[in-house]
Amino acid sequence: MNIEVFLTEAEIAQEFADSIEAHDLPEKFFYWLPRSVRAWIELSQNSVTAGLRQFWEVLSQKAESWAEHLSAPVSLISFGSGDGVKDRLLMKGLERAGQNVKYFPVDASQTLLELACSAAEDAELVTMGIKADIASPVHLVLASDAAESPKLLLMAGNTLGGFDPLDQVRHLAECMHAEDRLLIDGEVFNEALMDRVQEPAVRRFALAPLVSLGIADADGELRFEHKHDDRHAGLHMITRHFRAGRDLVIPLPGEPTITRGERIMLNFRYFYTPESFRWLLTKHAGLKILDEARNSDGKYIAALCSRG
Repeated sequence: MNIEVFLTEAEIAQEFADSIEAHDLPEKFFYWLPRSVRAWIELSQNSVTAGLRQFWEVLSQKAESWAEHLSAPVSLISFGSGDGVKDRLLMKGLERAGQNVKYFPVDASQTLLELACSAAEDAELVTMGIKADIASPVHLVLASDAAESPKLLLMAGNTLGGFDPLDQVRHLAECMHAEDRLLIDGEVFNEALMDRVQEPAVRRFALAPLVSLGIADADGELRFEHKHDDRHAGLHMITRHFRAGRDLVIPLPGEPTITRGERIMLNFRYFYTPESFRWLLTKHAGLKILDEARNSDGKYIAALCSRG
């Protein structure tokens, strides 16, 4: 198994300790610790995410028509690949169109990256994993340079929504050359999303990093809030935080404490209107949408883009 490392385990462990002390846990830590990996895999296979899985099955069929936009062989660089399940659906579609695929999954989670690489190698695909932090513009550029252009950059599963989308989509665009393509998806906001946060699998995923440190649900309160991003109409964000119900001592070097009433900010998720999603890609990032796909209930949207 071939994995290029730009983010070491020692570095991510130190960043995790620093983030706990700062009471603010970014996205990558929700896929790193073993309990978090288990919680994410459970959630990704849950009925809560069935619509997203079905959407990517539809996109795998559409990939056959997208092949005309891509040069052969296709070098696929997947930012935030996770275990690569959605990537493999897309690659099967490209293979049906007669394309040979070279696969470069990119993720901060060693465990998930190994799963993505192992499954791709079992399918006899040329594969190189890249362990990197896609929140870092430098790491994005290093990962995108793993293959020569033309290449297909991928960000699937509303991965964009785990970051500031205005910054992240611009960084993605800056990685692209004229002949490259970007396939990116997003989840369309609807009021029912706030009902979803009560699902046990969602709550287990949100709390997994803290539970790994011995903090239980009974030690405080997990809260979700719907907010609007005033920088542009149609950008919605659901935030999460844990409010300590008692004084907590964290079993990390220096034994940082969280006093009763203090909050730990957890990862957030952006959602969009179709109009705001298109605005992000075109007006904000300067990309050109070559094709677009929606699922039957309109809850997911994806776009194939080139540089404008």
